[in-house]
Amino acid sequence: MSNKVFISCAVTGSGDTASKHPDLPKTPEQIAKASIEAAKAGAAIAHIHVREEDGTPSRRLDLYKEVVDRIRSSDTDVVLNLTTGMGGDLDIGQGSNPLEFGPLTDMANVMERIANVEQFLPEICTLDAGTLNFGDSSVITVNTPNDLRKAAKKLKELKVKPEIEAFDLGNMWFGSQLYKEGLLSDPPLFQMCLGIPWGAPATTLAMQAMKEILPTEAVWSGFAISKNEMPFVAQTVLMGGNPRVGLEDNLYLSKGKLATNAQLVEKAKRIVEELGYSTMTPSETREKLKLVKHK
Repeated sequence: MSNKVFISCAVTGSGDTASKHPDLPKTPEQIAKASIEAAKAGAAIAHIHVREEDGTPSRRLDLYKEVVDRIRSSDTDVVLNLTTGMGGDLDIGQGSNPLEFGPLTDMANVMERIANVEQFLPEICTLDAGTLNFGDSSVITVNTPNDLRKAAKKLKELKVKPEIEAFDLGNMWFGSQLYKEGLLSDPPLFQMCLGIPWGAPATTLAMQAMKEILPTEAVWSGFAISKNEMPFVAQTVLMGGNPRVGLEDNLYLSKGKLATNAQLVEKAKRIVEELGYSTMTPSETREKLKLVKHK
């Protein structure tokens, strides 16, 4: 087992968190700045969503362009990981007709969902590997096997590595199937996403079960949300994975104290080092994951 791990930082996400954290990065300038600060604190990978000025999640390509341009033109190296998760939300109608979809519905063609990746060619992008009751409401996040195969095929052509987002065992199983079908390049990259209602719980047993069905060639990361973020930095490292932190997953540095992304990365790095491990640079991470740096 290697004694070096890479840290990912998910700097803003798409959740309803802007009203809970006054300094959550929202504008392209703020998101780029947060990514750069996270990299300087020790993150090798910045995972990026974009938002409108009022904090609502967005899929606008001009917002992605500004974020990507600002990061690439800076003097700070970091691996870019763009989300493709937006555009799969189905708000099931609560009246007599469930097909009268609610106001939270945001459904897009799978090729539109990866348009940001095709245009801006990050080294990594996320690929949510299944359909899920995402949160405790009437909204489901839809990712069908047919669409996932189409997206994986296109991403392989673009030489952008998908990070398979696994929210439960079925997601991990299907991600492993994509690899068996030759739709993921070596080494396949997986992310275990724990504690998000109603996927896999934030438990050691859930993480171990997911690990058991990974392809043997896989590199994996893991995280848990909210108060479990830092305990699962340690848990992930001790089980052979690479930790993720950031304001997408948790808003607090300690009880009652709001965090910045850089502070969360610094705390994760301390945990990693206390366990006797060290952190990889972006260059070392690219080498480990065999990434293609397009620009």
